[in-house]
Amino acid sequence: MPRSFITPLAAFVVAFAWSGGWIAGKLGVTSAPPLEFSAVRFVIAAVALATIALVTRTRIGSGGLVPIVLSAVFGYLGYNAFVFVGLTMAPASDAALIVPTTIPVLTAIAASFVGERLSSTKIAGFILASLGAALVIAAGQNGGEVSGGRLLGDLLMLAGAVCWAIYTTLGTVTLRRRSPLAVVTLATPIGALLLLPFGFLEQGYRDVGSWSTDVWVDALYLALVVTVGSFTLFYWMVRRVGAGIAAMSSYFVPIVTLAMAVVFLGDRPQPWQLVGGVVILAGVRVATLRMAEGTPLPEGAA
Repeated sequence: MPRSFITPLAAFVVAFAWSGGWIAGKLGVTSAPPLEFSAVRFVIAAVALATIALVTRTRIGSGGLVPIVLSAVFGYLGYNAFVFVGLTMAPASDAALIVPTTIPVLTAIAASFVGERLSSTKIAGFILASLGAALVIAAGQNGGEVSGGRLLGDLLMLAGAVCWAIYTTLGTVTLRRRSPLAVVTLATPIGALLLLPFGFLEQGYRDVGSWSTDVWVDALYLALVVTVGSFTLFYWMVRRVGAGIAAMSSYFVPIVTLAMAVVFLGDRPQPWQLVGGVVILAGVRVATLRMAEGTPLPEGAA
């Protein structure tokens, strides 16, 4: 497969997993406390990742743990605490639109502090994709009033987007010494340990045994598909093309979420939403144009 298509394909796979994650997350926190639910998710993911690392004999390493701990603080504790609590106050559609469309710009700004250059091509791509995302969001609004609780939920989700941008940027540091699988395998149990105490502030995990099958299916999807699968693939993208470009995978989330709504819910997209989707794709293409023209991959790229 041509190199110029590998990154967009990986971005689409990540976006597909994340889109399903918003639905699973909303369904999960409807029936289970959000912080308990998040902690259990990462405990399951940590066990799965450790098993995969052992089977594949992945070299984990013990040095340079500070950036990995920080990535766990922001990407696992901070992101999940803000977003999953926000999901109890606002609909999943808000999360699927607010978080993915703000992450790329925030990440591009943060990545500029660790040496990633904001080229004119990248900036043009960010602007174009952001305009497309705005079209998708605006066309999908139903005109209803926004309650105070929903607004607070949206603000918490925005705070989660900030945490994810920092997590993504830290990936450019953690991936210098380890593979994507090794980084996620180390960060996930740290994130689980950070989240576990907060679950005791809710129901102290006394309710876990009474969770329904549907809640466990949601937790397993988030643990195995989103954390194990998409987190590892996402960090592979960070290593391959840098944090700024990798973060643009989230621009696909509104498009995929819209497609899922058509297939599974029978929704009919508005014409301007379709236009917005095309504009997003054009923006991602513009931002990655130099790679398509043969610019060498970053050092250490897989």
